Amino acid sequence: MKKLNLTLILLFVISITGYSQNFEKEFDLLLSKEYPTSGPGATALVAVNGKVIYQKAFGKANLELDVDMSVNSVLEIGSLTKQFTAVSILMLVEQGKLKLDDEITKYIKDYPTHGHKITIHHLLTHTSGMGSFTASDEWYDNRKKDFTKKYFINLFKKLPMHFAPGEKYLYSNTGYYLLASVIEKISNKTYEEFITEFIFKPLEMKNSSYGSRSKIILNRASGYHNINDKRDEEFNKSETVNGDALNFNNYDGAGAILSTVNDLFLWSRAIRNNKLISEENKIKAFTNYQLIDGKNTNYGYGWAIDEINGISSIEHSGGTSSFRTNSIYLPKNDVFVVVFTNRNFSEPNYVSTKMAAIASNKPYKEIDTSNITLDPAFLKKIVGTYELDNGSIRIISEENNELYSQRGPNRSKTKIYSDENNRFYFRNSFKNLTFKLNANKQPSIFYENRMYKSKGVKVK
Repeated sequence: MKKLNLTLILLFVISITGYSQNFEKEFDLLLSKEYPTSGPGATALVAVNGKVIYQKAFGKANLELDVDMSVNSVLEIGSLTKQFTAVSILMLVEQGKLKLDDEITKYIKDYPTHGHKITIHHLLTHTSGMGSFTASDEWYDNRKKDFTKKYFINLFKKLPMHFAPGEKYLYSNTGYYLLASVIEKISNKTYEEFITEFIFKPLEMKNSSYGSRSKIILNRASGYHNINDKRDEEFNKSETVNGDALNFNNYDGAGAILSTVNDLFLWSRAIRNNKLISEENKIKAFTNYQLIDGKNTNYGYGWAIDEINGISSIEHSGGTSSFRTNSIYLPKNDVFVVVFTNRNFSEPNYVSTKMAAIASNKPYKEIDTSNITLDPAFLKKIVGTYELDNGSIRIISEENNELYSQRGPNRSKTKIYSDENNRFYFRNSFKNLTFKLNANKQPSIFYENRMYKSKGVKVK
């Protein structure tokens, strides 16, 4: 029996080693291409069946001091914080201290609901109808200042309701900031105290903390901007500047945590193994909730519900002024991938998604553009402003027989590349735009990003 057990252990170790050796070159190629040694960097981790098979860092943690990024580098994780806020709420639910259908006015008594019933569930699922404070000019113009929670909540009270609760999905940092306030009122602890005492310490997440500008945090990476916002161009060091140091108190439960990729792995295993919340509540967190009309929101409690090459995924991206993050978990395959970067001009969603697909042995096909010849007459026909059915605007312009996309007149242009005569994709992204002409030669636009689709018509 001992020999049999030893043999099984050796076979398991060999299989994990094989995983690592098979995928290491592919992961290295993806990350080194996106994060060159001379620029802001990234740190990445891949785990299969609870075992880390890949963990590496690329580029620089600090450009001015010429410090390399390391696997222990501490970065701002942005909206990945929402997972911790959601789990904290579910922990309090299990303690019998609140209910998911409680109205927010039970905890923030004078909060304006405009005659609607806004519940904890609505805040968790981004279906409350509240706008996001980060879209407010008042917040943006004062984003570096240190405000009290009372001031912030008074700012939220000025924001309009965009729809009745449950009617639509609208990603809102406001909801998760308010959830942190609910946690504080119920627990009689600050949000920082709660997550430190009940999450970071029990899980031994020793490199995770509520963000601070004054504290000395070992291995903290610096953040960077690209002043020309050239997301579709190769990295150019001369275009990079130090990022803004926003105030963490202005994010709170929506995006204030600092962490490492290894700590996020510990977090992922704790959720999978029900160390903090029950299986029942984990299922609630990972449920794809529906709107009143039956349409899916593709969001649970603190996690987005998606798919990667046909495999169901639980994931979330994050970003602050100078950092971008993405974490992915594939429950069926028990694959976890997390990538952090200290630059705001490159989303890690693309490389992390490709890594998750590779680790699941279902890699995405590479796009071949070698035989594409664009018709100048067609390009000129589709240039213009489009209004999509999700309410967004997409401006398409043409320069030197190449197309560019803008999400609004004041946003930067992003070059789009053709993989078919009428379909265009964004560099290092799964987003694509397809243009079609009707019988009257009038163009329509179709936007797709993995599970998300939208269509629109030319309005100008």
